[in-house]
Amino acid sequence: MLSVSALWRRRVLRGVVGWGAAWLVAAGGAGLAGAQTGAPPAGPLPPEVEATLARAKLPRESLSVVVVDAQAAGKASPRLAYRAQVPVNPASVMKLVTTYAALEQLGPAYVWNTPVYVQGTVQDGSLRGNVYIQGQGDPKLVMERLWLLMRRLQGQGIQVIVGDIVLDRTAFDVPDQDPARFDGEPLRPYNASPDALLLNYKSSVMTFVPDAAAGLARVQYDPPLAGVQRQPTVALAAPGADCGDWRTALRAELSDPSKVSFQGVYPAACGERVWPVAAADPRGFAARAVEGMWRELGGKLTGSVRDGKVPPGLKPAFVVPSPALAEVVRDVNKYSNNVMAQQVFLTLALQKNGVATFDGAREVLRQWWQARMGDADLPQVDNGAGLSRDARLTAQALARMLQVAWVSPVMPELVASLPITGVDGTLRRSQSRAGTAHLKTGSLRDVMAVAGYVHAASGRRYVLVAVVNHANAGAARPVLDSLIDWTAREQ
Repeated sequence: MLSVSALWRRRVLRGVVGWGAAWLVAAGGAGLAGAQTGAPPAGPLPPEVEATLARAKLPRESLSVVVVDAQAAGKASPRLAYRAQVPVNPASVMKLVTTYAALEQLGPAYVWNTPVYVQGTVQDGSLRGNVYIQGQGDPKLVMERLWLLMRRLQGQGIQVIVGDIVLDRTAFDVPDQDPARFDGEPLRPYNASPDALLLNYKSSVMTFVPDAAAGLARVQYDPPLAGVQRQPTVALAAPGADCGDWRTALRAELSDPSKVSFQGVYPAACGERVWPVAAADPRGFAARAVEGMWRELGGKLTGSVRDGKVPPGLKPAFVVPSPALAEVVRDVNKYSNNVMAQQVFLTLALQKNGVATFDGAREVLRQWWQARMGDADLPQVDNGAGLSRDARLTAQALARMLQVAWVSPVMPELVASLPITGVDGTLRRSQSRAGTAHLKTGSLRDVMAVAGYVHAASGRRYVLVAVVNHANAGAARPVLDSLIDWTAREQ
């Protein structure tokens, strides 16, 4: 029986997105030419921020920042504003716009329902007909929940399907994306593309467990995938070998959709490690996962798993609900999950138009923004996740949105979804004082950003938006930490 423990879920989610986000700092891609022009700077920067910029070899003009009282929208001047009206690439900080819009438009209790249809007759454990699984954009249809779906199907008295399992993905009208297009790293889970039937983020997780006595490490693969040969063990490195770059030491061959193998060794000093990898064949991943899970549970299938559409008039046998949006948003923001953010973004269009497109989602968000933020500069959201070279917004506009959010009924859900400095999510290693701020982070090769709320020593809550756009943005973390600490020290 498969484990559904909270520990496993946390480790997988952190591995799938947190590890990928760290790599994005060094990822390739186009620069930010043109992002450094705009309105002149307003006001001086704090001396400690100037000093950290100098140590990081970053020019002042690479930074855009706003610090303003969270509860004083339109009533007080910012405590700090520098290049606040310059459009910048915010990287994953853009997820704040998507998730806040979703919380207001859909509601914190919104759930995605995945209906399952049974066509035909069931006799003596055999279904003579097809099973249809209709994707509706669930961002968190992960391995454990796919297992539960299959158990529900067996609960219909079905052990053998004399027919096909048909996957209906027509709720999303989005083109197939080349996972290597953004940065040439197609096997990084952060590059997974959205799908109406997104299973396990289109990623597998390999868990390596060393056995020194046997001289090998055992490899566990999740989820099970039909038609894929997976090497069950790998030799251990020589005794005393450091853990180091253990992924490179494995010399993994992962580009063949039908085979996973290792030509190298695994250092025992690493202990148990988890390696999430995006599917080499993203379009075929759902079919392999569905069939693999069905057979793992002892089910038999005489036909195939294929794409198709639910026949008109067929009623669902049962429905599998997702976690509530408030929980999904927490995963999106705490761990900066790109594909989950895109699923949420597209759902805005799905709910309004009956089918999801990126253009439709951008239009829904535009209308919401203008209704809620008025004349604040409209962001260029692109795919809603921030994994983009084209996304743009101003620090001033994002600060305005965060002030509006602070007095919104969904404020508790939004704030609770943000990483806490020095405590969890993408800020668990922050050098700022632990627990002083709830901030969304963003990082690309030439972007480093934070945005959210800082609790000051005076008891006030401040909105902080800080974005660095520069070729050397990877060195900007101390700059952002100094801004967080400066904001928190207000008496």
